[in-house]
Amino acid sequence: MCDCGSPGEENSGQVQATGEGRPGHAERRRWGRREVLRTSALGGGVLGAALASPPALASPAVGGVNDARAAHSDPARRRGLELVLLGTGAGPLIDPQRAGTSSALIVDGRVYLVDAGLGAARQFGLAGLDRSALRHMFITHLHSDHLMSYYDFFLTAADARDPVTVHGPGSAGALPFEERGSTPGTVDPRNPTPGLKQHTEDCHAAFAYSTNVFMRDIALADPRDLADVHEIGLPDVGASAHDPAPRTRPFPVMEDDRVKVTATLVPHGPLFPSLAFRFDTEHGSVTFSGDTRPTPNLVELARDTDLLVHEAMGDSSMEGPGILARHMRRSHTALSQVGGVAQRIGARRLVLSHIGEKHDRPIDAARWTRTVKRTYDGPVTTGQDLMRFTVSAKS
Repeated sequence: MCDCGSPGEENSGQVQATGEGRPGHAERRRWGRREVLRTSALGGGVLGAALASPPALASPAVGGVNDARAAHSDPARRRGLELVLLGTGAGPLIDPQRAGTSSALIVDGRVYLVDAGLGAARQFGLAGLDRSALRHMFITHLHSDHLMSYYDFFLTAADARDPVTVHGPGSAGALPFEERGSTPGTVDPRNPTPGLKQHTEDCHAAFAYSTNVFMRDIALADPRDLADVHEIGLPDVGASAHDPAPRTRPFPVMEDDRVKVTATLVPHGPLFPSLAFRFDTEHGSVTFSGDTRPTPNLVELARDTDLLVHEAMGDSSMEGPGILARHMRRSHTALSQVGGVAQRIGARRLVLSHIGEKHDRPIDAARWTRTVKRTYDGPVTTGQDLMRFTVSAKS
């Protein structure tokens, strides 16, 4: 349950998102898999066909009013735009208070996933989301804390039929230069910079034995049929592993009957490419910063967005002369900077996610919210796992 009594947060009702049913197109193995799952322990898995509905979570409204009746409506017919923070923690170290970074947008009952950090598949189930409604996944960059549970969505798709289209970065093409004080080796020197498509193929191979047995033993879906990976083409702006985010205008990623998605390059240390995503719908817009230090690329992409989901790292993590502090300053946005970024963008609301502090202690949400409010005059929420928000555009 989210604590909607925190400063800067509003509570205007409850809403529970559920998935959109959709007909299958593959008859192959369908009957056998369904029959097995009715009697198998896998039938109650996190992303199985029948998920137990959790209690409705309080939902801060964004430019609109939540309707508690939506929790009981037919999800395939429900209209609107909702954000669910599945996980709000920064990585790669485990945060005992937060799952890894991952968010779900629900647009007229269809689910669009952004990043898949540690525990994302479990959080997806805890949020009551329906795997059959998941149509598209978007990966901002290929750091492990945004990918740790990516393949879980295919390993645990016990009764899935239709593929999920995955959009994410291709290969960096080259490794970055070594930092002072680092002593790196090179993992898999034959292919040290795999893009998302190769990463997915490698996961297929890594789990080949388990998958092959399950397909024969309980008619499990073949995960190769469930992940349709599209590596995002980048505009010709001279970007490379050694110049990861030059000035870039927003560029298209995909569009369907519910959402238009655009992206831009953002600076995240030496990692390339690193992307921010904007989702525009008839109900409103949501922009995800991804991992980034302040950049005019994000300001241009997110201009006047209804909801900005922005990373935030405690200022203490930026302090000091060491290699880690240098990384943080080059790669992330300090808490004291986030409000100014949102103000320049003109965001109607700001939600902090991908949250981290230098010290191993719970985030003081009230203090974080107060800090951001010093430089941003809109409503602010310091995100917690499984918080939900309804979003609507300006009237």
